[in-house]
Amino acid sequence: MSSPSSLGSDSEAKKSTSPYSINAKVYRLFGWEKPIHKFLKISAAALGGVTVVWVLFELLEYHLLALVYHISILALSLLFLWSNVTTFINKRPPHILEVCLPTDPFIEVALALHVEVNRALLVEGNCI
Repeated sequence: MSSPSSLGSDSEAKKSTSPYSINAKVYRLFGWEKPIHKFLKISAAALGGVTVVWVLFELLEYHLLALVYHISILALSLLFLWSNVTTFINKRPPHILEVCLPTDPFIEVALALHVEVNRALLVEGNCI
């Protein structure tokens, strides 16, 4: 059997973790596990991100393709600098995964395109 002191501590622990406790009502939003300030930070970050995208595309007339190109150039530049700087500061260089693609599908696509281009260039049985 449990001692009276352990029963009291168990019931106190159950009361403090209850979703209907006073602390849960004050610091929680809609019964969520996260506090309200985390929810507000996430909302502010989302609103800020959408505002930046709106300013880029609407006010500055920036294009999505140019944005993708600039982000990829920036990422490649940062990886290049990081891999070169690591030799000077004795850190491990970044681990870049190696991608191996099979050649068979690419050969099949190239052959199919070759046939279609030749068929399109045929003029009365002669290839131009």
